[in-house]
Amino acid sequence: MLDIKFIRDNTDAIKKNIQNRRLTVDIDKLLELDETRRTKLQEVEELRAIKNKKSKGKPTDEEIKQMREVGDKTKNLEKELEEIEKNYEELLLQVPNMSHSDAPIGGEKDFATLETCGEKPVFDFESKDHEEIMTTLNMIDFERGAKVTGSKFYFAKGNLVRLNQALINYGMDITSKHGYELIETPDMAKHDVLVGTGYNPRGDESQIYNIEGTDFGLIATAEVTIGGYHQDEVLDLDAGPKKYAALSHCYRREAGSYGRTSKGLYRVHQFAKLEMFIFCKPEESETLHEELLNIEKEICDGLGLHYRVIDTPTADLGAPAYRKYDLEAWMTMVAEEGGYGEITSTSNCTDYQARRLNIKHKDANGKNQFVHTLNGTAVVLSRFPVAIIEQYQQADGSVKVPKVLQKYMGKDSLKKESQK
Repeated sequence: MLDIKFIRDNTDAIKKNIQNRRLTVDIDKLLELDETRRTKLQEVEELRAIKNKKSKGKPTDEEIKQMREVGDKTKNLEKELEEIEKNYEELLLQVPNMSHSDAPIGGEKDFATLETCGEKPVFDFESKDHEEIMTTLNMIDFERGAKVTGSKFYFAKGNLVRLNQALINYGMDITSKHGYELIETPDMAKHDVLVGTGYNPRGDESQIYNIEGTDFGLIATAEVTIGGYHQDEVLDLDAGPKKYAALSHCYRREAGSYGRTSKGLYRVHQFAKLEMFIFCKPEESETLHEELLNIEKEICDGLGLHYRVIDTPTADLGAPAYRKYDLEAWMTMVAEEGGYGEITSTSNCTDYQARRLNIKHKDANGKNQFVHTLNGTAVVLSRFPVAIIEQYQQADGSVKVPKVLQKYMGKDSLKKESQK
């Protein structure tokens, strides 16, 4: 969340940023609640001071009567304050992070293409989408996934299992090379951690699966669990930022209709992902954001994928992100809609998450300051197989394995395995 003092001092900029993000947050109401809250707090503190002062020595009957009146008034004010604090907190949490001055203003289609990498595949046969290829090669079973669990769940089979493991191992090798500590996280988190990282665990619009009867929700990304890893801590960052490559399963309700991008693996309810996450000093975050982007590009370049890098527009940033880059790979499945689908993203969230989660470091003057947090996808198993299978498909129906993955898979092509 943003500092309320910053909101008070920059009200016009806050309102403009909310407008650019195409959100609706009543900042005037927030400031009104903030003023009322501060007034009530002062009144409560004054009453407590009176009570503490009078409590010294043996009170007279008149003083006892006065103290009872003070006590009753204090309780009533505290009750009022509790309701005000609740409404204030709810509104404050709705205020998104500020946006980078270079972030394109607008909606989903207003992105800026920063670069295009790799060679676009050219086929001398009619290309197919990944779902058709994988079904033919007996790599996936959506029908039985739906029977056992529900729509958009699936069974990975044979070569898809091997491809998934190869991609994770490849991603772990690259991130480890760059100094990211490997960690495997729980698949659920407390609601305060979900809220702290910017995910809404409640309400009809929430994308979170809640665990009934508990304070837990299934995570949509390891960003949540790693973000909460250092909750309420003061980190020593003098030796450098803390960098993690976190492996977890991810669960998303994915409510709504997404047209062709809902096809096959592209938008499913459960998948695995290797997520990079950084805690750093504020002055380091923009440089480290570029580092995350470069690692994502290194992973995709190694796979020989054709993709583009986009600067995400303000209305598509998500509340925690100050700036976000997406890598979008060319895909047959969306050829009619421009041909590119997101496979990774990386965000600089500045101190937005750290302020919610109370994660600080000591600055050069020994004063505790909020850290900056950043995240970036290394490998995601709902998107990378889509790009690989659609870009590496062959005329005979097989799929060529990218050279960097062959050592992990022990094969150079994916062909149909026996149906069972």
